[in-house]
Amino acid sequence: MQRTISKATTLLLAITASHAQAALFDVDPGPYDPAIGSFAAWYQDTHGRTLDLCLSKTQSSRVPGTPGAPSYMCSLLPEPGVYDDTQPLVFPTNFPPEAFWFTADAAIVDANSGIDLSYGAALEAAFAVENPAEGDQVSFARIRIRVDVPSVGTYTVTHPYGVEVFEVTADDFGTDGGRAINMTRDIGIGAPKTYTGALTGDIGPFLRSVNGPYVEVNPESGAEERFIGDPNLEEPVTGSPFATNFVRIQGPGGIDLQTNLFAISGKLSNLVRPTPVIVQRATYSRSTGEEGASSQQDVFAMAPPPPGTAEYADTAGATVPMTEANTTGNWYGQSTASPSLPASVEITADNSAAIPESTPTTLASPLVDLVRIERAEYSLSSGQLTLVASSSDEVSPPALSATASSGAAIGSLTGDGATKTLTTGITPYPPASVIVTSAHGGSDTEEVVILP
Repeated sequence: MQRTISKATTLLLAITASHAQAALFDVDPGPYDPAIGSFAAWYQDTHGRTLDLCLSKTQSSRVPGTPGAPSYMCSLLPEPGVYDDTQPLVFPTNFPPEAFWFTADAAIVDANSGIDLSYGAALEAAFAVENPAEGDQVSFARIRIRVDVPSVGTYTVTHPYGVEVFEVTADDFGTDGGRAINMTRDIGIGAPKTYTGALTGDIGPFLRSVNGPYVEVNPESGAEERFIGDPNLEEPVTGSPFATNFVRIQGPGGIDLQTNLFAISGKLSNLVRPTPVIVQRATYSRSTGEEGASSQQDVFAMAPPPPGTAEYADTAGATVPMTEANTTGNWYGQSTASPSLPASVEITADNSAAIPESTPTTLASPLVDLVRIERAEYSLSSGQLTLVASSSDEVSPPALSATASSGAAIGSLTGDGATKTLTTGITPYPPASVIVTSAHGGSDTEEVVILP
């Protein structure tokens, strides 16, 4: 479930990616410990970091606390009558109504322009009835942007997990002063004690301080604990899936303000977890050109960035090193081997240099051809659907078949080479999109263009 509360209209949620755009990889499957409220103990991101639910009363050695305001390394939120942080944690009688696996907060305040922006990203544990109660536990990924702006107009906010565009009108200036932009987007709220929904949210990989991890001693257990940041400090960060490790607001009158300082909380788990790997694409191509036959195997994968490593074994058994360009965790490698079908490749990622508790992972993936739909048109006057599609295998062109987005079969494409066509009547309505699938495993989806 996604919940969005926005005072100004969000026109565009830009920057998309495959596999859930931000990148949380996995969550504790249970059983869940009543001592921590029966919440998931941990979440893991695609950069390999696993964060525990942050309930520790460990304090910062960099920022001294004050009476009544300890400098906790976790974002603990005392609430009178509900949670007293000076007393032992007991669920549900003395438990925070909100707890976090991760938080990242930033602010931009500029008196000259009239901009007062607060930004928060969080992976949160909460309760459907607000106060702690057994059977009401939920989790969600939150992005919150609140801005006082000086005037109407279009404002663009770029942040580590995306881009939001707001069209502010006179009606957006209300009783709360200039806070014309007030957006909260919560993704993942589902049935109680179902924590997988947050995996599809906007959070991940976890931002982390460039100066961390920090090691502190828990005053209650005497054990050392590690944290990806110190929420009592504002520091530069890394980890954005788009390499946008900042918050920037652009608006009318030349407004262009930016900060790269965040207050980060997150407790690193001692749990031993495999290195996360997500195969984004594993395809081959073969051609017969003027200079002779050629072939290549292209593998794209999401895995922890350097100092993590990634490689794959091609269909000839050769090890192919993969490269990563900008610390976002997107890897690529290419081989010139020609596969014997059916074929697969094995991707291996190792993140132990960054996280000693991480173990290497080897993941097999089918190697398929790359299918491209070049034309998908439907004529309203004739009732004819025309498709043109091609396979990257020009040496042994595969059969291509088409289905509608509903799953209904449309028919087979014909032709002697790698490019094939299909023209067929469909009534009374065309499909919204079509899928062309190759006998060699590849497929492509395209929206149908409607002609008169």
